[in-house]
Amino acid sequence: MNRFEGRTVVVTGGGGGIGGASCRRFASEGAQVAVFDRNAEAADKVAAQIRGSGGQARAFRCDITDRTSVDAAVAAAVDAFGAIDVLVNNAGWDVFRPFTKTEPAQWDQLIAINLTGALHMHHAVLPGMAARKRGRIVNIASDAARVGSSGEAVYAACKGGLVAFSKTIAREHARHGITVNVVCPGPTDTALFADYKEGAGNPEKLMEAFTRSIPLGRIGQPDDLPGAIAFFASDDAGFITGQVLSVSGGLTMNG
Repeated sequence: MNRFEGRTVVVTGGGGGIGGASCRRFASEGAQVAVFDRNAEAADKVAAQIRGSGGQARAFRCDITDRTSVDAAVAAAVDAFGAIDVLVNNAGWDVFRPFTKTEPAQWDQLIAINLTGALHMHHAVLPGMAARKRGRIVNIASDAARVGSSGEAVYAACKGGLVAFSKTIAREHARHGITVNVVCPGPTDTALFADYKEGAGNPEKLMEAFTRSIPLGRIGQPDDLPGAIAFFASDDAGFITGQVLSVSGGLTMNG
C-alpha cells in the first residue's frame, strides 16, 4: 500500500522512538521522509535505515525551539523533496517531578520544546500548505493532556495547549483543504518513559502499576503509534479534522 507515494512528510523528533517508527512507516508507504531532529546523529541513523530498506529519506538537524533553525530545516527539506504535504509534530521532552519541586527555568524549557516548538513548525509550514490548498498536520500530544498525570504538570499543560491550538488551526485552515488532528499516546516504551521510570525511584513497581491499569495489559511500544498517525495523514481521513485520538491500550477512554 503506497498511500503516500510522491508526498513529502516531515516528522519532528524523527530520530526518537515514536518519531523513528513513524518515519519508517511513512517511507514504507511511499513517502519522501524528512527526518527532523535536534540530534543529528539519531536523525541520520533513521534516514539511513530507511534508505537501506529501499525508501526515500534525508536527515535534517532542527532545533524546534529556534525559529532560525526551523526555517533553515524547512527550506532544506523543500529543496530536497519539494513542497511539504504532511507535517507530524512529534518532538517532546519532559521532567518528571511534582510541580512544586520544579523551577521556572524548567518550565521555560518544557514550554519551548512541547508547545512553542510546534508553533514554530506550524508557522513555517502552513503558508505553503494554504497556498496549495492542501495539507495534513498530525500533532502528537499525550493522554496527560486529557486526564492529567502526576509529576507532569507543565508537560500536561503544554500538551493540553497543543490540543486546543490544533482545534483552532483546524478551524482556521479548513477552507484551505488542510486537516489538523491529534494523537495522544499513553505510556509508551521510549527513552522519555525510561527517564520517567528512573525518576519515580522504583521503576519495577511503577511498570507493574501501569501494566495493571492498562486494559490491554501492556505498555505501548513505538510501533503502536504510526498506524494512527499515518491514518490521520492519509486521504482516508480527508473528512476528519480537529479530532483527538488516544492510543493507550484503553488506559483512557474519551467519548
